[in-house]
Amino acid sequence: MNEFITAKMADVVFTRDGLIPAIVQDVNTREVLMMAYMNRATLAQTIKTGTMTYWSRSRKCVWVKGLTSGQFQKVKSVRLDCDGDTLLFEVEQEGSGACHTGARTCFHRELEA
Repeated sequence: MNEFITAKMADVVFTRDGLIPAIVQDVNTREVLMMAYMNRATLAQTIKTGTMTYWSRSRKCVWVKGLTSGQFQKVKSVRLDCDGDTLLFEVEQEGSGACHTGARTCFHRELEA
């Protein structure tokens, strides 16, 4: 994965705020677990450590997924979309789930019309 950061980091398009959306998918079930934001530093840290690390927009700080909850996400692959402005991570989800509510996925609510 370190090859990605040196060879592909120039292709990553961050917003004016310096962020990029990161979609996180379970590598085994293909289930979409969550979407969060990363900045250049948290993307680099994620690639270096293999553990998902995000930028918390609400707390304005680095957030290592699982550090307080034990629900770590171990990176298995990372892909950049065709526009270069969204990342897709395949992870091995540790623990019962990804959502702060305790649910397996953050996408557990169905939108009714």
